[in-house]
Amino acid sequence: MSAVPSVVVGTGSLVDRVILIAGAGGGFGSAAAVACAAAGATVVLLGRKPRRLDRVYTAVEAAGPEPLLYPLDLEGATPDDYATLAERLQSELGRLDGVLYCAADFAGLTPFELADPAAFARAVHVNLTAPAWLAQACLPLLRQRDDAALVFTVDDPGRVGKAYWGGYGAAQHGLRGLISALDDELARGPVRVCGLHPGPMRTALRARAFSIDEDGTARDPALCAAAAVTLLSPAGAAYRGQVLDLAS
Repeated sequence: MSAVPSVVVGTGSLVDRVILIAGAGGGFGSAAAVACAAAGATVVLLGRKPRRLDRVYTAVEAAGPEPLLYPLDLEGATPDDYATLAERLQSELGRLDGVLYCAADFAGLTPFELADPAAFARAVHVNLTAPAWLAQACLPLLRQRDDAALVFTVDDPGRVGKAYWGGYGAAQHGLRGLISALDDELARGPVRVCGLHPGPMRTALRARAFSIDEDGTARDPALCAAAAVTLLSPAGAAYRGQVLDLAS
């Protein structure tokens, strides 16, 4: 999958749209939440650390419509928890127009032979199983709209498929497969599926693999957030079934 360079990244309005951001407490998730609010969206902030979400809430509220908080630990959440989330969105907001999944779990570079089995399983779950369960629970709501989007943040498969990336790397390859399969399944409906590869960003997750001294290519996550707005807006239709690669 590759990007379709037909739309200027950063264009697109989210006025009157409800956007759920999973991983809203992270570096990219928080930046994307602010950008979506500035574009007019009512943002639902999903993350596992309430105090961090409170800080993001303040920034998002200053940028646009009042957001909603939904604390949820993706590591321990079950399909029933995601079903409850969808029910809450339906009852309290009456709609859902887009989902951005940018939560991630990465313990650090480790030789496979020495890796903690629990850490491997956690990485696969948070980076692959959890987004699949969330998408499954939200699809009935998304299908109620004339145009809706499922956007998954992905990493570079050529990099994370190499030595020491463990469960995170394996899950990233699986996530791209999920995007392709869902796009094929939903191609004739109102729900668009695509991926976003922001490229190197200065986040806590990336710091577990690269030191600041050797990471001169990493950018501020805020510089990549406009692409999320594009993909979640009607302008994102041009990227249906694609991965928008900001690193190329």
